[in-house]
Amino acid sequence: MYPRPAEYNTGVNVYPPPDAAASLSAVIEATFRAEHGRVLGALIGALRDFDLAEDVLQETLITALERWPQEGLPTNPAAWMVAVARRKAIDRLRRDQALARKQALLVGEFERERAGAMDNDPLEPEAISDERLKLIFTCCHPALAADAQIALTLRALGGLSTAEIAHAFLVPLPTMHQRLTRAKHKIRTAGIPFQVPAAPLLAERLAVVRPVLYLIFNEGYAASAGDALVRQDLCAEAIRLARVLLELLRQTPAVGEDPETLGLLALLLLHDSRRAARVDAQGELVLLEAQDRARWDAAEIAEGTALLARALAQQQPGPFQLQAAISALHAEAATAAETDWAQIVALYWELERRLPSPVVALNRAVAVGMAQGPLAGLMALDQLRLDDALSDYHWYHAARADLLRRAGYAHEAHAAYERALALCHNQAERRFLTRRLAEVATDGLRHSG
Repeated sequence: MYPRPAEYNTGVNVYPPPDAAASLSAVIEATFRAEHGRVLGALIGALRDFDLAEDVLQETLITALERWPQEGLPTNPAAWMVAVARRKAIDRLRRDQALARKQALLVGEFERERAGAMDNDPLEPEAISDERLKLIFTCCHPALAADAQIALTLRALGGLSTAEIAHAFLVPLPTMHQRLTRAKHKIRTAGIPFQVPAAPLLAERLAVVRPVLYLIFNEGYAASAGDALVRQDLCAEAIRLARVLLELLRQTPAVGEDPETLGLLALLLLHDSRRAARVDAQGELVLLEAQDRARWDAAEIAEGTALLARALAQQQPGPFQLQAAISALHAEAATAAETDWAQIVALYWELERRLPSPVVALNRAVAVGMAQGPLAGLMALDQLRLDDALSDYHWYHAARADLLRRAGYAHEAHAAYERALALCHNQAERRFLTRRLAEVATDGLRHSG
């Protein structure tokens, strides 16, 4: 996923803690979502079968919905989920004589872990032996097509639905379903190993792994669907995995501390630092320019800028370092008015040169509109001719609508906001777009009168 316009990177979604106000079923589903990547990684590592792992994990959710209300939440939900899912996998394999050999291996493994599986955590990572990291490199194997690598990782690690991934890729749902099915079949038939690659292969695989982690964060930072704006679990998971990946590289002498991975982690932390300010007390979206910067996370900003400085010191700039530099300029501005938009435009020019895409070009046009005024932004958009490439991308129509609104073209802005609203599936964003529609409608009546 390429960066979204800074003007619209807003909102937060925090799963509520299990208190009296939350229904138990909602708590159970939130717990499963939070533990999804870790548990699924462990199951795929044992089963070597994506479909079977996903199926038994879904059955485990049903079992939890039945049993946890009576028995209470386990002390270690992830360990409980793995143990129950493995039992279900064994039951399935016992019914399939063709998989007798795999059954014997799984039964043996289950019996060895049975004594303490419920109370001890068999998944707690030891630095590099993280199940989710292994799963990322499996999903990003070069035998898979690039689009399938990213889609499969989002499905397996992030727990995104096929519909959410299709929206992130701007492709029809059946297309994404076929893409995921083919990728899982390829892993099974080609015998792709479930492991972190050796040092000689690690560097070339990073070119895919880094965008995957950013995609996971980006889907969490501005959720494509649902009632809330951000899925904090995905943001936290992407940051955690980026840390694990960076530590892996540090411990691999043939690779070392990679500047683009440093840039990636810096970018995620700098974006995440604004999370608390992205909604108001009622949970409504707050645009970047209107956010209370006192609520930005100073610790994350300090860490992110320090990581960026270490990356840039290696003098090997890349797309993630450039995006982190843009985010750092926002973080360094004491007020929205002090933002160095001219420098941001220059950085987007360089980013577009290195990573040409319609969405990067859109970001540059939005930055031009902030630096030189909305008419300049609209002119930049017109020159880019993005209507066809981003016709189904609601952020494009929202960004264009905002430039039109600021330029005083209320009727044209109204039409663009309507188009954005028709394409938007996130309820919090829809409420924001609806408010904007009402504002420009009022402005249009005022000017026509």
